[in-house]
Amino acid sequence: MCDGREEPRESSSMAAISSLQAINVTFRRRGTRCGIAEPSGEPAPMGQKTRYEDGLVERVFMGLFARKMDKFGSKKKEMKEKGFWEYDYESFVEVSKRVMQGRSRVQQQEAVREVLLSMMPPGAPQQFRKLFPPTKWAAEFNAALTVPFFHWLVGPSQVIEVEVNGVKQRSGVRIKKCRYLENSGCVGMCVNMCKIPTQDFFTNEFGLPLTMNPNFEDMSCEMIYGQAPPAFEEDAATKQPCLADICSMSSPSSPICPKLEA
Repeated sequence: MCDGREEPRESSSMAAISSLQAINVTFRRRGTRCGIAEPSGEPAPMGQKTRYEDGLVERVFMGLFARKMDKFGSKKKEMKEKGFWEYDYESFVEVSKRVMQGRSRVQQQEAVREVLLSMMPPGAPQQFRKLFPPTKWAAEFNAALTVPFFHWLVGPSQVIEVEVNGVKQRSGVRIKKCRYLENSGCVGMCVNMCKIPTQDFFTNEFGLPLTMNPNFEDMSCEMIYGQAPPAFEEDAATKQPCLADICSMSSPSSPICPKLEA
């Protein structure tokens, strides 16, 4: 885990982080606003769905992920396979819902892991471990990467200072209002299809600990690179009830979202 020790590549990594932040600022000045179509350039208030305008790059990522996930989803016989450019964010979320059907939470998480691995070239996890050992600079660098390169998936975010093992560092990412949770409205999808497999992938495949703390009251989320995630049974996110007002699959009478049960 991150120990706060200075590394030889500290100065070069900080320069790279500054470059990434400059790219993000440039995009904002050009009016991209991370794809948000709201007049304010910020996510819509709770109770309202944020409007996005996705460009070519965003749709490429949506199509790529959706087609990979579609292989694990349950399909009706009359369903026609979509072409690469026919996916938008809503259809990407719909594919996620089909992946959940008929699978336990562990099977859902494993399906996402297989999708993530299929996106990587051979030997990628091993190369990642060499390039990004679990140090302070690696955690900060990956936090900086998250903001510009994953806005299509989770919406706008920003790097924040966090404390990891008693050391203050800028390896946190605060997602203002998670697009995936907002569009799915499902606690189980957030935890089983995003939080747990992403944490597991970085921690166990890449060797860089990651903890994600979703806030189901305002749909924000905090990612902490360098911090080891808690066990499933000890994680507060795994004990959440359904978002009954917005989830089409909710069970209001259940104290915990049924999708989080084994």
